[in-house]
Amino acid sequence: MASERDLRVDTIVVGAGMAGTTMALALAKGGLSVAIIEHQSLPQFRDPTFDGRTSAIAFGSANVFDGIGVWTKLGPSAQPIWDIRVADGTPWDGPSSLFLHYNHEELGETPLGYILENRDIRNVLLREAAASETVHLLAPAVVECAERGAGGATVMLADGQRIAARLIVGADGRNSPLREAAGIRATRFDYPQTAIVCTVTHERPHAGVAVELFLPSGPFAMLPMTEQRSSVVWTEKKDLAQNILVLDEEAFHYELKRRFGDWLGDIRVEGPRFAYPLGLMHAENYTDRRLALIGDAAHVIHPIAGQGLNMGMRDVAALAESIVDAYRLGLDIGDDRVLARYERWRRFDNVFMAATTDVLNQLFSNDFGPLRLARDLGLAAIDRFPPAKRFLMRHAMGIVGDLPRLVKGEPI
Repeated sequence: MASERDLRVDTIVVGAGMAGTTMALALAKGGLSVAIIEHQSLPQFRDPTFDGRTSAIAFGSANVFDGIGVWTKLGPSAQPIWDIRVADGTPWDGPSSLFLHYNHEELGETPLGYILENRDIRNVLLREAAASETVHLLAPAVVECAERGAGGATVMLADGQRIAARLIVGADGRNSPLREAAGIRATRFDYPQTAIVCTVTHERPHAGVAVELFLPSGPFAMLPMTEQRSSVVWTEKKDLAQNILVLDEEAFHYELKRRFGDWLGDIRVEGPRFAYPLGLMHAENYTDRRLALIGDAAHVIHPIAGQGLNMGMRDVAALAESIVDAYRLGLDIGDDRVLARYERWRRFDNVFMAATTDVLNQLFSNDFGPLRLARDLGLAAIDRFPPAKRFLMRHAMGIVGDLPRLVKGEPI
C-alpha cells in the first residue's frame, strides 16, 4: 500500500560519495529526477577526521565537474598540477638521477590536473545536490531491499519508505551490498601494503610539481596542495605501517623526512595521520537487470597512479550519457541495451587500468638491483622519447580514447 512518503523518480542512486553524487547531478543536468540514498549521516562526511585523503583530478574529470556546474565552486580549493616527476629510489640513497618528467608546456597551457581534498569535493557536491529541485537526498537512510523487475525497480528503506524508479545505480562502495545481492561476482585480493596519508606544510613553494617516488616498500607520493602544503601518500608494508603509525611525533617526522627529502626545505605534519588498506577488486559485470555499478562498486585499484577517482568519473560520464540519450529518445532508461552500451564503453579502460597499476606496483615495490636498474633506464628512455611521453601525459589527463561528452568538456 502506497503512503504519502513514497517517492517515484527516474533513477535511484545508492551511495552519496563522490561518484554517486556526481552521477545524480549529471542526470539532473540531463533533465531526470533522482533519489540519492546514503546510510551515513551527512555531517559525518564533513567531519575533518572522516577522510584525510586528497584526489588527483585529471583534466578530463575537471571537465565533468564543470559540466555538472560545480567546478566554479571547487576551483578555489584546487591546486593545479603543472609538472609530474617520477623516479625510483630508496630512503637511504634518495631518488635516482634517472627519472621521467612531465612538463605541462609540452602539451599546452592547461594544467595536467588538480589536487583537491576529498572533503572539499564532498561538501560542494552535497550542497549542490541539496539545492537541486530534481535531486532528493535521503540521509541517513538504509536500504532494506531492492526489487528489480521487467517493469521497473523499487527500493524499500528500513523506515518503510518505498522509492520507485526505472533504474538503480550502485555507488555503494567496494563492498557494495547491491552488487552482492545481485549475485555479481568480483575478483579481489588484498595487497600486503597500507597507505599512510598525512598533510605537511613546507618551507619552500612546491610550484605545482607532483612527485611519485618508487621506494622498495611501495610508491611515496608528494602531491601539491594549496597554501604551501603537500599531501603525502606513503605506501608501506602492512606490518611495518602499523608500527610507523604509532610512533611519537618526533620519530614519525624522522621517518617521513627520510623519504620526503629536503627539496621543499623543512616540513611539518599538519593534522592527523590516516591509514588505508590497499587492495584490488573488479566486478565480473557492471550491470544486471535495472542495475548499473559505478566507481568503487565496480572496481578498486592500487593508488600508484592516482587514477581511482578518475576511473569513477569516466564511469559517471559514460553511464549518464547512455541514460540521458535514451531518456531524450523516449526509451526505457533501465533497458538492458542501454546498460550494455555503458558496460561495453567502460570495461576495457577499467580492466586496463587495474592490470597496469597492479603490474607497476609489483614491478616497482622491491629493491632487486638488476630490476631497479632496468626501471631507471626505462623511465629515462621514455623521458627522452617525446611521442611516447606526450601520449602518457594525455592518458594521465584522462583525454585518450572514446570519451563521453562530459569528459570532453561538452554539455551532457
